[in-house]
Amino acid sequence: MDYRIRRATPEDADAVVRMHTLAHEECYAHQLSPEFFRVRRADIAERVERRRPFLASPDPRIVALDSSDEVVGFADAGPGLDADAPEQLELYAIYTLRRTYGSGLGAALLHAAVGDSPAYLWLLEDNPRALAFYLKHGFRPDGTRKLLPPEWEELPVIRMVRSGKP
Repeated sequence: MDYRIRRATPEDADAVVRMHTLAHEECYAHQLSPEFFRVRRADIAERVERRRPFLASPDPRIVALDSSDEVVGFADAGPGLDADAPEQLELYAIYTLRRTYGSGLGAALLHAAVGDSPAYLWLLEDNPRALAFYLKHGFRPDGTRKLLPPEWEELPVIRMVRSGKP
């Protein structure tokens, strides 16, 4: 299957939020409660409005579209948000729909968002598929762990870092 990757625009907000919602359901159904997903579906309109200015940012906001022009993936990156950021660049998110798994789309989105640059990211601790993906692309856990906020049911996340090449 072929995908087209391009910079996101504020007009993509609705499609990105709906795709993101579905990706969360596909990825995290075993970790988060049905109530979490009910709330996420109920606040789609509000999240679309919050996403619009975010997509207007000059930082990488990337979408992937399938042959029907449906958003099937996205990646966001920008300046590190942590006071103790181990690198200047943070990969905020990469999500693809399950039907794209194994297609190389995740790697293409990673490259579009951060290239080969040093970067870091936060990953749900119990996410073996994503862990394997990031390890394959040079990221390593740095031993830093925290809990997500209560609205994310305080799931534990780990920080992964890809340092600059020597």
